[in-house]
Amino acid sequence: MKRPGLAGFKALFVASAGWLCAEAMTATAALGQSPTSTTEAASSGAINLGGRGWSAAESRHPAPEGGKNQLEFEFRGGLASDYIYRGVTLSDRKPAVGAAIEATYALLYAGATVASVKLPTQPAAEISMSGGIRPTLGKIDFDLGVTYFRYPGEAPASESKGIDYWEAAIRGETRLTESIRIGGGFAYSPNVSNTGAWSQYAAGGIGYNVPSRILPADVGVSFTAATGYSWFGHQSLDFGGFPLPAYLNWQAGVTITYKMINLDLRYHDTNLSKENCFVFTGDPNARPGGRPDPVTNPDGLTSRWCGAAFVAKLSFALN
Repeated sequence: MKRPGLAGFKALFVASAGWLCAEAMTATAALGQSPTSTTEAASSGAINLGGRGWSAAESRHPAPEGGKNQLEFEFRGGLASDYIYRGVTLSDRKPAVGAAIEATYALLYAGATVASVKLPTQPAAEISMSGGIRPTLGKIDFDLGVTYFRYPGEAPASESKGIDYWEAAIRGETRLTESIRIGGGFAYSPNVSNTGAWSQYAAGGIGYNVPSRILPADVGVSFTAATGYSWFGHQSLDFGGFPLPAYLNWQAGVTITYKMINLDLRYHDTNLSKENCFVFTGDPNARPGGRPDPVTNPDGLTSRWCGAAFVAKLSFALN
């Protein structure tokens, strides 16, 4: 039976992505070869510390020129062979698309992102709305923000009220040399995915920008790597009352840019067992054959949503 409103949500997602792409093409045509048509995010790969794949937190933004207060807009979008978040696929190991718009004024920012997902509750898309501040203290660039994640068109189980939730995060990044930079971050949600469990996430990473003097004009190459650790509180009794499994995730890759275009090639993995992967994700395509746990996984179901994966992502970023 078709869920009411699902077709409408999908149409909204496609229209939103199409609108953002159209705006990007229009802006590109108007800007021509102006150097301001590319953002700093397009000239060097950001250190991904566990933010959503299209989110503002994973892009690097220069301060307004000359310290002036001015309103700026940025458009981002693209496609990826897999949508991975903190080592776990959100697209069932299938390709995903996403688009975003963000407005900044001095140190403040606000934005919205829409991305395709394939999750157990079958939402039409993932829509995130975020806002925060990006101050610089000394040589460290900070990002303090709050994001609300919305999953329209869900068909949740009877004991669930959906998986919408919010998260607060802080991250910082600084340059050690002209080419080497490091970053770290921490995120907290009081009710991750509306399970009743709090979540905490800590991550750190490093990046290396190949010097532009040895590269062709308008080309940038960055190598980045990061690792993070997630831990959780107890879920509500409706979900068994036990804590979600804590785990490590890590990733490393290269970002190649040409003007406003980014190609990111990246390896992701976690230390979650296939059994705990099912406990964490609720993968509807999980298979039997694993080691049973009388509390968390009595049927010994296993999932492939948390294992090693190589992801290619093609995107644009311009303002």
